[in-house]
Amino acid sequence: MTDGTSPTVETTDATVETTEALSNAPDITRLEREGDVAADYLEGLLDIADLDGDIDMDVEGERAAVSVVGGDLGHLVGEDGEVLDALQELTRLAVHRSTGERSRLMLDIAGYRAGRRKELTRIGDDAAATAKESSKEVRLDAMTPFERKVVHDAVAAAGLRSESEGEEPRRYVVVYPT
Repeated sequence: MTDGTSPTVETTDATVETTEALSNAPDITRLEREGDVAADYLEGLLDIADLDGDIDMDVEGERAAVSVVGGDLGHLVGEDGEVLDALQELTRLAVHRSTGERSRLMLDIAGYRAGRRKELTRIGDDAAATAKESSKEVRLDAMTPFERKVVHDAVAAAGLRSESEGEEPRRYVVVYPT
């Protein structure tokens, strides 16, 4: 603006009501609303790209979970889930724009994250077993925050301690024997 005043952001009554309702609503209702907003956004993207896919919504723990299944969706996952990660961030931004609140929504496409979660749990279990048997710490390869969380959970379930070390994007998990 050239008059020296700060720009203003216009909001509609519906936006204010939605934001107020979400901040006062029980967590499950807020998370279901996040899933609905995410599903609408993803349906729009699928329509634009002329792709077929069904959208499933759920609440897992303390986050909304949205899955896109069906059709040939592998290219929406990309190499090592890079496209999926980008779509998840775009979807979180769409939810934030609609609700005014930061979202921890988890997006899965074509079962990639579900399969990766199983693989990472196995990696965590194997690292915990190796640390127990050798009485030495085990350092794993660099992982994304999602991947490290799954490994930490598996290690904790095995009764051991783990920590993340290093700097992004090269952060990795270290599993301690005791």
